[in-house]
Order: sequence, then structure tokens, then C-alpha cells
Amino acid sequence: MIAGAAAASDKAPDLDVSPLLRSIPLFTGLTDEDLHELGRALHRRRFAAGTMVMNQGDTGSSMYIVESGECNIHLPGDASRRVSLKDIARGEYFGELALFDEMPRSASVLVTTDAVLLELGRDTLENFLGRRPQVALAILRTMSARLRETNTMLSARAAKNVDEEFERNLSWSDKVADVVAELNGSWKFILFLIGMTIVWCGINAGIWWSQPADPYPFAFFNLALAILVGLQGPLIVMSQNRQSLKDRARADTDFKVNLKNEVNIETLLRELAEFRSEHKAREMREQERRDLERRENDRREQNRSEQHRSEQERREQDRRAPDRRDSEGVL
Repeated sequence: MIAGAAAASDKAPDLDVSPLLRSIPLFTGLTDEDLHELGRALHRRRFAAGTMVMNQGDTGSSMYIVESGECNIHLPGDASRRVSLKDIARGEYFGELALFDEMPRSASVLVTTDAVLLELGRDTLENFLGRRPQVALAILRTMSARLRETNTMLSARAAKNVDEEFERNLSWSDKVADVVAELNGSWKFILFLIGMTIVWCGINAGIWWSQPADPYPFAFFNLALAILVGLQGPLIVMSQNRQSLKDRARADTDFKVNLKNEVNIETLLRELAEFRSEHKAREMREQERRDLERRENDRREQNRSEQHRSEQERREQDRRAPDRRDSEGVL
């Protein structure tokens, strides 16, 4: 269902939504007065979790800004075939295409948690743009960026080697941090540290030299170990942070690959359904043509039969006509 029919609605001027509008790229460059006037024209609508804000294919003339709560933009389908496009929260918006054309909605939006949405109608925006044309340029820039992002994702290869890209962009300090983190987590470092400790203690214990450079309790050696530990900590944390960024990039790449595959599969299924529908319609037309030809043949056969029967009756009448005249002559 469309939640616009079931959602509570009121005007937005009871609360100043200018800070929220200022955080939206769609309204970048507007003055506080512009934002305040635009906020007064918005309608606040409240939706319960699980409510559909719009369905793909619906006609609409409004865009929505999320004031609170969360929504999910998706391509409809069965539970196992629904393609989730994006989860949006406070400060994000959707449905802006309906402000500029009268085409059906290109996607569906489901409210996942109780949400408050600010509705901006087409008529309201047209009046506002008539007074402030710079808003139109900002909207066009944002829509162009979204279109480019979508085209790039769908036309280019979504799969990429994240590790290779990270290695290509590493600085020398990043490489040092990775080497230190890798070395500290190996048996080589443990055995090296144990061996160096034994050798240092043996040299400076006074066994071989009466005046060692670092006698017991080995203050210089302890200082060197403390400096080593102090340097190891930040370097290891740097490497771990970079690994976290790499894992996040992998997850983002996996999401893009899965999303592109789902969109492609959805396209294939739609094209397959259209092909089946067209093939079925073609079969029906072919069957109708064969039925028409069969009826036409039956009609022609019936006409030939009737003509043949009429011809036989005429010949029979012609054959009996002399006999009838002879009988009349005898009488």
C-alpha cells in the first residue's frame, strides 16, 4: 500500500528544519532565509515501521526528506528476489525524480523503523524555484552526480582487487608499519629477541669482561627494549587500522558486485518473462491464423460440396427432362 494515505501529516513550521536542510547536498548554497522559507513549505508525515511510502510504478509528485527513522529503497519482487538498493537515514532523501517528470516511481521505499518524513511537493518546488533559480542548479548538479555514480556502477566492472589497489597507494611509512606488524607476529622476532637477550646478558654479566658496557641490571638494554615496545605499539595500530579500511573496502566491493549481479539477474528475469509473454502471444496468433485457415478451408470445401451437389441435381433434372416430355407426348 502507499503510506501517504495512511500517514499522519502536518505542516513543518512548528519546528525549524533549516539545519537539516542545510546538511542536504540538494540545497547547498542556499541562505538561511531560503532554507527557512523552504522548510515552512514542507509537510511532516509520520510513518510506522513496515509501511510502504511508495511502490515502483506509482505516480507521484513529491520527494521526501528523512527527518528521523530509517527507510529502505529497493526494487520490488518476491521475498527472495527483492533487490535492496540503499538504506537511508536522517538527512537523506528520495523521490526527487517525481519533482521533474510525471513518470512512474522507479523504485519502492519501505519504512524499516518508525520514521518522520518531510514531503516537498512539485507545485511548492516550482513556486520556490521561480523565486530562487540557483536552487535549480544545485538540484541538477546533485542529480547529475547520482546518475554518473549509477552509470559507473552498472557499466564498469564492479569486481576489483582491493589488496592490489591498497598496495599501489601505500606510502613508505605504511609499508614500514606493515613490515613491523608482520615481523612482530612471527617466531623469527621472538627467537631473535630471546637470542639477543641471552647474548647481551652474557656479554655484560662480567664473565668475559671485568668492566662491561652495560652491567647488571642492564639499564641500557631495558631502555632499548622500552623504546622498541613504545614504537611497536603505534606501528601495529597503524597497520591494524589500514587492515580495517581494507576489510571495509572489500565489503563495499562485495556489496557492489552483489548489487550489480542482482540488478542483472532481475533484468534477465524480466527479459525472460517478456520473451515468454511474446512467445506465447506469437503462438496464440499462429494458432488463430491456423484456426482461421482451417475454417476458411472448411468453408471452401463446404462450398465445393454444395456446388457439386447442385451440379448433380441439375444433371439429374436434365436427364429426366426428355423422359418427362416423352411421357407427356404419349398422353
